Amino acid sequence: MMRLMEAELFPSTPGKVKIERAHTINRQFHRCFASTSTMFLWALFLIALTASYLSFQSFVDTSSRYFNASWGGMHWEKQIRASATVRRPGGMSVLVTGAAGFVGTHVSLALRKRGDGVVGLDNFNSYYDPSLKKAREALLESHGVFVVEGDIDDARLLAKLFDVVPFTHVMHLAAQAGVRYAIENPASYVHSNIAGLVTLLEACKSADPQPAVVWASSSSVYGLNEKVPFSEADRTDRPASLYAATKKAGEEITHTYNHIYGLSITGLRFFTVYGPWGRPDMAYFSFTRNILQGKPITVYRGKNRVDLARDFTFIDDIVKGCVASLDTAEKSTGSGGRKGGPAQYRIYNLGNTSPVTVPALVGILERHLKVKAKKNVVEMPGNGDVPFTHANISLARAELGYKPTTNLETGLKKFVRWYLSYYGYSPRSGGSAAEATTGSAKSL
Repeated sequence: MMRLMEAELFPSTPGKVKIERAHTINRQFHRCFASTSTMFLWALFLIALTASYLSFQSFVDTSSRYFNASWGGMHWEKQIRASATVRRPGGMSVLVTGAAGFVGTHVSLALRKRGDGVVGLDNFNSYYDPSLKKAREALLESHGVFVVEGDIDDARLLAKLFDVVPFTHVMHLAAQAGVRYAIENPASYVHSNIAGLVTLLEACKSADPQPAVVWASSSSVYGLNEKVPFSEADRTDRPASLYAATKKAGEEITHTYNHIYGLSITGLRFFTVYGPWGRPDMAYFSFTRNILQGKPITVYRGKNRVDLARDFTFIDDIVKGCVASLDTAEKSTGSGGRKGGPAQYRIYNLGNTSPVTVPALVGILERHLKVKAKKNVVEMPGNGDVPFTHANISLARAELGYKPTTNLETGLKKFVRWYLSYYGYSPRSGGSAAEATTGSAKSL
């Protein structure tokens, strides 16, 4: 037994055993190396497969976004170019932001009717009934104005628009409007009125050629100013609402881009614009709706029971001021983001310069609607509204030839006629809403 163990532990031919052991080790090494190489190759294969999958998935996602986007493609570009085509000697090609909005629709139509090229941009948000915005879009489309659905804070979209069309002018009317809504959704004002404005100005300063920019500020910038009438030189550092603050910020931002990049800038301080195709959140509009429906209206009163007053300005007069601002705007001096010299910077009041009290407004509506209003008179809450507005328009009159011609009586008559037609009211319906003549009931 011991010999057997010795034979196994100490073989008679130790050299042979060493060689066999060496061969065995080599075979094991080669197997291990081959196995490691195989695993390494498989790992490389799996990595390549994963990378290919991720690249394909990225391509699919990008393609999906492209095909699902509301803009882009050859047909889209063709529509843009056709809409931007100038049809009069010396005409301009204008990008109108907020084109499906109240003022934007009227300005776009006025420019188009006289032969200017117009391309609209609107995000059709739900601040108020989007169907009204879609109806305005259909009106513009019937006159050959194409409206791009998109946001002014979308830098890629703006860059694409300026790549497709070398706009000579930008009429910037897109904004988050309304004083009281800022209490509910303050972020929307920062997004549209500040971030969106900066994104648009970035696109304009980088464009070649740079367009001249005319944009809508607001009479709200006068805030707590008690000096009347409001003049452009008056202080505007005491806003009464977040909306007013964002518009004041807009004036400072546009001045900065004018100074650094040579953008030609004109700011327009609108005073309580009203008329056909107006905004449902405005008092005259909601008063009309509630009076016809037999619902009470809330009439605010200021301190010491003083009636609120507004410098109501009819839409046609505002449009004349907007178009005159475009016509008198000088060219921007920069190119591709570099300033070439001092550029024009202007601010104007666009109002009617004849303030009317809110109770007087209600009385005019009652006459035109032939319905008596049910009024709840309450003290004005601290929600950012100011007790009165009154425009000094001497500067706009001197430099733009601006001269409002429509008083509130005449303007509201035109608005009521449009309202009754659009929403399908008729004397036979006894003041109740009927289907519009288009065949579709529109939301009130």
